[in-house]
Amino acid sequence: MSPEQNQRITRVGVGTPAGNLLRRYWQPVALVDELEGDRPVRPVKLMGQDFVLFRDEQGRYGLLDRDCPHRGADLAFGRLEDGGLRCLFHGWLFDVDGACLETPAEPEGSKLPQRIRQKSYPVVEKSGLLFAYIGEGEPPAFPHFDCFVAPNEYTFAFKGYLDCNWLQALEVGIDPAHASYLHRFFEDGDTEASYGKQFRGASADSNLPITKVLREYDRPEIKVDPANYGLRLTALRRLGGEQTHVRVTNLVFPQAFIIPMSSEMTIAQWHVPIDDESCYWYAIFTSFGQPVNKQQMREQRLALYELPDYMPRVGRFNNYGYNAKEQATQTYTGMGHDINVHDQWAVESQGKIQDRTREHLGSTDKGIVAYRRLLLEAIDQAERGEKALMMIDESQAGEFTGPPSIDGIGPDDTWSDYWKVADEKRRKSSEWAA
Repeated sequence: MSPEQNQRITRVGVGTPAGNLLRRYWQPVALVDELEGDRPVRPVKLMGQDFVLFRDEQGRYGLLDRDCPHRGADLAFGRLEDGGLRCLFHGWLFDVDGACLETPAEPEGSKLPQRIRQKSYPVVEKSGLLFAYIGEGEPPAFPHFDCFVAPNEYTFAFKGYLDCNWLQALEVGIDPAHASYLHRFFEDGDTEASYGKQFRGASADSNLPITKVLREYDRPEIKVDPANYGLRLTALRRLGGEQTHVRVTNLVFPQAFIIPMSSEMTIAQWHVPIDDESCYWYAIFTSFGQPVNKQQMREQRLALYELPDYMPRVGRFNNYGYNAKEQATQTYTGMGHDINVHDQWAVESQGKIQDRTREHLGSTDKGIVAYRRLLLEAIDQAERGEKALMMIDESQAGEFTGPPSIDGIGPDDTWSDYWKVADEKRRKSSEWAA
């Protein structure tokens, strides 16, 4: 990859090729939880632009440019009152649509409010996440994916900060081979106590711990297939005895993946640029079995992330909690048992923006190669004013369901049907997905 290509697919500021593309999709900007409490106002930085997100007294969400159109003061410190957000400087008041409701310092009867409008952006709530659209024209429709259609009690949303470019953060999720190394545990834990933890339970249709599969079968065969939403990645690990471990994951264009977390739960995860050198991951955990234990899931994750900004407690500043003795006896990384830390180290250690001119890709990177081609093609389409992948309308949204995301063990000779059967079985036994 040339330096120019690397710039083209990583930089997301205003007017950049990738930035223009990503602005034409809905982007997660906050958890609903972040606007709980007495003052539901949050500053948001998205792709290098500064906004203020708030919920008014009627429960409506608004996203406005952060600088007041009067003289540029910071609206993130504004007073939430009288139907909108009021600037502290001169009391100008704006509603969720950006209309100026009052300019109280002006003379009585002033027509100035009628001429003033703050730039506003649509916001929608989906399964505990708030999505915003900051691009031009009509936003695409939301697909009917499981994470969006499951009842609230079957979903849980969370986020976390990564100190690197969004693209390298995303690419770790479409690399099935790394799990056998980066997430290797030398001992298998109690699969019955694995709730809320990734790679700690048993594969579907077996009692075999996923940790054992990843550790002992570390040369997966990887298949990449195009799908209407992006890419389907299948990792096959031949176990012998006419059995194959089948793990199906999905790249949802432009910047999300949907992967299995356990036999009954999936993760839909977006990697959202704050700017060129940092990002947040946003995730929706979706359960096909029992309702999600949101308190337990939240407490597990807050062991690693600090409020209010969901910053990790480990990172470059403390060597990711690295322990040489643990690396020798317990984990491949020596960085604890939370795989989010492993992924954080992997992507942050590449630098703020990975220099892809220096990499040497192997056959297990075929998903990454396929995605970069999709990304470059979509950037070209956007520059020509054409619709790209997943720029769908409401009439098309119902065609985008699932997508199936399975980690299980099936027969060697019918693995290509196994994951479809396993997905159908899980849906039929589900209270909501049936």
